[in-house]
Amino acid sequence: MGELVVSKQTAGASRGDAADEVTQYLTFSVSDERLAMSIDAVKEIIETPQVTRVPMTPDYIRGVINLRGSVVPVIDLGARLGRGPLTLTKRSCVVLVEVQVGDEGHVLGMLVDEVKNILDIPREDVKPPPEFGSEIRTDFIEAMGRVDDVFIIILSVDHVLSVQELAALRQLSGEAEASGPEAAGE
Repeated sequence: MGELVVSKQTAGASRGDAADEVTQYLTFSVSDERLAMSIDAVKEIIETPQVTRVPMTPDYIRGVINLRGSVVPVIDLGARLGRGPLTLTKRSCVVLVEVQVGDEGHVLGMLVDEVKNILDIPREDVKPPPEFGSEIRTDFIEAMGRVDDVFIIILSVDHVLSVQELAALRQLSGEAEASGPEAAGE
């Protein structure tokens, strides 16, 4: 599998009233659970590259990768959501997203079991997150998307990691870049 670049075209691109009623979401699986995120947060999807483990980091930080000369932290989304570390398979991949810390955007990779598809979900089928009863921290949940009779958890990419954790990842990336390209696995 080569690089799969996701188109950033949105359903509302024409800005017509009807088009504004649908939002696109990338769906993927993590530990047999189907999750989604806004397609606007996705920069690209790549097959799982060589990941260099960084000592003394939390279990959910899988390590760093060398992405066209840049050091990018990779988060194991299974471990981050309390499901345990993901087992790599031929369908595993890294979803590259841009998260905001203040006015700055930072690219990070999120390891998932498998990317499923892009769904157009009408606004009336996107519900607020539940107050309780979810297995993941509710601050990670942006909304619940109803597809047919099933709800899909829509993750809030900017909240999957706290601001303090993102600052630690930025420092980690800076230290790895200072060590040279070999620190990122290539």
